[in-house]
Amino acid sequence: MTAAPISADPLDLPTVDDVRAAATRIREAAHRTPVLTSRLVDAEVGAQVFVKAENLQRSGSFKFRGAFNTLSRLSDAHRATGVIAFSSGNHAQAVALAASILHVPATIVMPTDAPASKMAATRGYGAEIVTYDRYTEDREAIATRLSHERGLTLVPPYDHPDVIAGQGTAVLELLEETGPLDALFVCLGGGGLLSGSLLSAQALAPDCAVYGVEPRAGDDGLQSLRAGRIVRIDPPRTLADGAATPYLGTRTFPIIRDRVTDIVTVSDDELVDAMRMFATRMKIITEPTGCLAFAGMRAGVAADPDRFAGARIGVIISGGNVDLDRFAALIG
Repeated sequence: MTAAPISADPLDLPTVDDVRAAATRIREAAHRTPVLTSRLVDAEVGAQVFVKAENLQRSGSFKFRGAFNTLSRLSDAHRATGVIAFSSGNHAQAVALAASILHVPATIVMPTDAPASKMAATRGYGAEIVTYDRYTEDREAIATRLSHERGLTLVPPYDHPDVIAGQGTAVLELLEETGPLDALFVCLGGGGLLSGSLLSAQALAPDCAVYGVEPRAGDDGLQSLRAGRIVRIDPPRTLADGAATPYLGTRTFPIIRDRVTDIVTVSDDELVDAMRMFATRMKIITEPTGCLAFAGMRAGVAADPDRFAGARIGVIISGGNVDLDRFAALIG
């Protein structure tokens, strides 16, 4: 493991005011997703659980929020030349859809093993796809090279102030609807959703404990929090492909380091259990990455039931983009 440099200017970090501005900017384009509850879940965990269903967001995940917020702030000149992004799927679809709505040409760098449904949707929104091998090639290097060669604006999947601010609108909406919560569980990959959520939670529910949840095979966030610096790991192999990031961002890390309560990890089996529960009890389709926060909430309650007894807990379902045959095989 090696430490990645932290080079972000603190003045470049977004604030809750940026999240509020993003909420206004995306209001006409993004869905205000529902907050779901379940008596079965409440009884299982001994708490009141509020589930923000971002699997029902446009493009199938929370990523649309950050993508649309970022692209909507581009100058006319940058819109005309186009954008490029790198993603295993959800950011790819989000950028492609936002670009289509805003009439911006889009190129997306995606791994060859990305879910077929995510690739098809990205192409369907009109984006050009450039593929790479996630285990032998550097997606960021490929996107950076192409951005220079073609004059494209690079839209990172998480490490950008406008992306972070856009992602934070999901928890802003959740807290506006539920009021203050005692705890909040948010999935963690590169940290865009978690850092944006922390900005919103600190402003609207300052006493709320916020937990990041990442796949056990890709615990770079947990390692980074413990080390006090960004820790880089090898690309992890996990069902949670959307969170298979090897390191946090230079902007997301300081926000997480300074504000998160803790980071927990869950196994692939726990993700499948959560997918099965959502399908059978709440009648919704989720992808493995989308279930990280719920699986983490379950694990946290199991580890310390007294801590969460009777609590009001928020959970973000981050996405629902999964091939149906794979979904059936996993939960069957």
